[in-house]
Amino acid sequence: MKSVAICGSSRFKLEIKEFTRRLEELGVVVYPPYLFGNPDQDGWKNLTDEQKKFVALGLTHDHFYKIRMADVALLFNKDGYAGNSTTLEMGYAVALDKPIYAISDKDEEICRHVLFSGFISSPEELIKFL
Repeated sequence: MKSVAICGSSRFKLEIKEFTRRLEELGVVVYPPYLFGNPDQDGWKNLTDEQKKFVALGLTHDHFYKIRMADVALLFNKDGYAGNSTTLEMGYAVALDKPIYAISDKDEEICRHVLFSGFISSPEELIKFL
């Protein structure tokens, strides 16, 4: 079976976790982003700026590895939203010549929009492209 790296903002944590669960139930290997909890509860606010940079670097490289391992990348851009990290991950997927599917066609950033291989609304629909 094919594999998918999901790229998306932690603001969609619950939706991404549900999407991941449904894909896995369909037999897809899924590489989701690390979706951290509340920064105030995770000790993030107690880290120095240098420590925060180190953590961010580790998370970025971790997700790059997941994209490299996957057959396709899925942009979880609910309502057209994709943040800086997600855009960076898309660029990495493009550099690796990975197809990129998105859940929303409302992305107004033309530089992202032109990179999509297609749009899907459900895990079942994504399976058709794998």
